[in-house]
Amino acid sequence: MTRVLVVEDEPQIVRALEINLKARRYEVDTASDGATALRLAAARHPDVVVLDLGLPDMDGVEVIRGLRGWTRVPILVLSARHSSDEKVEALDAGADDYVTKPFGMDELLARLRAAVRRAEPTTAEAEEARVSTASFTVDLAAKKAVREGRDVRLTPTEWHLLEVLLRNAGKLVSQKQLLQEVWGPTYGTETNYLRVYMAQLRRKLEVDPAHPRHFITEAGMGYRFER
Repeated sequence: MTRVLVVEDEPQIVRALEINLKARRYEVDTASDGATALRLAAARHPDVVVLDLGLPDMDGVEVIRGLRGWTRVPILVLSARHSSDEKVEALDAGADDYVTKPFGMDELLARLRAAVRRAEPTTAEAEEARVSTASFTVDLAAKKAVREGRDVRLTPTEWHLLEVLLRNAGKLVSQKQLLQEVWGPTYGTETNYLRVYMAQLRRKLEVDPAHPRHFITEAGMGYRFER
């Protein structure tokens, strides 16, 4: 099910969006200010963000930049700002589309569906999302891991960490990058989180967790996945 984060401080608009999105079987999270939006995005990992630019605590463009520091989630701006310069600023910051208020609900939903479709992996990307090693296989698109013929149960955080490492196979991923991509842009020094979750991944996927073959620690720097 597609998860939408609605960032909007006008209750009537929030209510209208919630009703229409839930009627079409979307999961909906809402935030009425930028700080809450950034926290929710990091915690809930939405599939698409609908963002008003006129927020009470910060400009919506700052929210776009904050999100783009760690995620490529589609961002659909919903704003009363009509000037060309303001649209360009939002798009340059990383927004994917721009809808001006007042808006038609059908048009907004069509643009939302288009943004989600564009973000879906192509056939080639789906092939890249399947990773096989001598001891386990992972299908990132289907969120399925199999070891010795049995499904491996991973938590959402374990999945996100695994995905970042697998998509950077053979490369060192710094501790800061992992923390920001998995836990959000306000993280960067909580290396104990990484130690705990890497130990869990190794326990679930490695043949010998004490002597890992695939999830390698580069002391003081980060982690690397090797096939």
